[in-house]
Amino acid sequence: MTSQPASTPTTTSKPAGTLTGIAASAPTTPPSTLTGKLPALGWNSWNAYGCNVNSAKVLAAANQFVSLGLKTAGYQYVNIDDCWAMTSRDPNTKRIVPDPSKFPNGINSLATQIHNLGLKIGIYSDAGTNTCADYPGSLGNEAIDAATFNDWGIDYLKYDNCYVPGNWTDSATPQGNDWYNSNSAIRYRQMGAALAGVSRPIQFELCIWGQANVWNWGARVGHSWRMTGDATATWTFITTAITTNVAHLSSVNFFSHNDMDMMEIGNGALTIQEQRTHFAAWVMLKSPILLGTDLSLLSSTQLAIIKNAELLAFHQDASVGTPAKPFTAFSNMPSTTVPEYFAGTSSKGVHVFIINTSSSTATKQFTFSNVPGLGTSGNFKVHDMWAGTDLSGTYAASSSFSVSVAAHDTVAYFISKA
Repeated sequence: MTSQPASTPTTTSKPAGTLTGIAASAPTTPPSTLTGKLPALGWNSWNAYGCNVNSAKVLAAANQFVSLGLKTAGYQYVNIDDCWAMTSRDPNTKRIVPDPSKFPNGINSLATQIHNLGLKIGIYSDAGTNTCADYPGSLGNEAIDAATFNDWGIDYLKYDNCYVPGNWTDSATPQGNDWYNSNSAIRYRQMGAALAGVSRPIQFELCIWGQANVWNWGARVGHSWRMTGDATATWTFITTAITTNVAHLSSVNFFSHNDMDMMEIGNGALTIQEQRTHFAAWVMLKSPILLGTDLSLLSSTQLAIIKNAELLAFHQDASVGTPAKPFTAFSNMPSTTVPEYFAGTSSKGVHVFIINTSSSTATKQFTFSNVPGLGTSGNFKVHDMWAGTDLSGTYAASSSFSVSVAAHDTVAYFISKA
């Protein structure tokens, strides 16, 4: 990115709380409450196809939602990422033009086909002059592009953060240390206002890479916001995304989701255990889950992970919007760089998730009375959410539960009164 001009206007003579510059007139429109209450479940084209995206591949993913049972499991968004457009706007209408070699019948025809399957369609643009792959961005054309997406039947917009002009970057802490009034936030606020002005409810993802303290203001502008750089199919990325998000879980609730980026299940050399942790972590932290692979290549084991009904029920709980959070599982519990023990509530009750971050099998334990929400008396039974089965026996509140967990794996339990 280019840098901010060296001289910036001083605001020392202004009364406290007075906004100056573009912040003084920037829109403050909140996001739609007709969409985005729960974290999105869907698919995105980028991790599978990059710039080699086309209507056939997108429609194939939509049809696989149906044939593989993903639609029944709750997945609904089929999202086109970068590289769908021509490199120049229409000279007369100023609209972005779909590349006819990739989308010969346009985007609206594809949207109709996807809607006819009972699914929703998403698209991609950028809060800069160009997208990350150098196609037209939407900065300065927000109203035109929102109207275009509305006319095409778009249900979801991923809005990226490349090619930001120097006068739109943040060279320093914004006025009053309020990042909602930063140049970065205002670029996203402008598209948010444009989306609010069209007839379709469009879920708005702020793909801002964890910049500008987005977790503090994202819910005033959109439904979810990226917390990291781009995902990779590595254990390091998974643990980094978890650690980054744990610091900002108070930002997560209905209509308000820290986005840990797209799923890498089916990509790279992740072990099955790492893929289970990838999915479980996104579930328990209530991140959007957008699958990012050629769905036809998923194994039955991988499909069982991403269709697990009990984990998805926690993720999509319409009564409880908050995520699971780290807790002290037993007295004198050693701390780890990546938290390993999480507890959260759903409309059913209390859940515990345990990640083994070490590279070998390890015994993990927790004391029932230490689990938030369980209380310090009575007896409890444990249900394995992955297997969908109850474990034998009951446990007193003062007793401990231990389990052997494979390297980089995650166990998930629902705990109830016996």
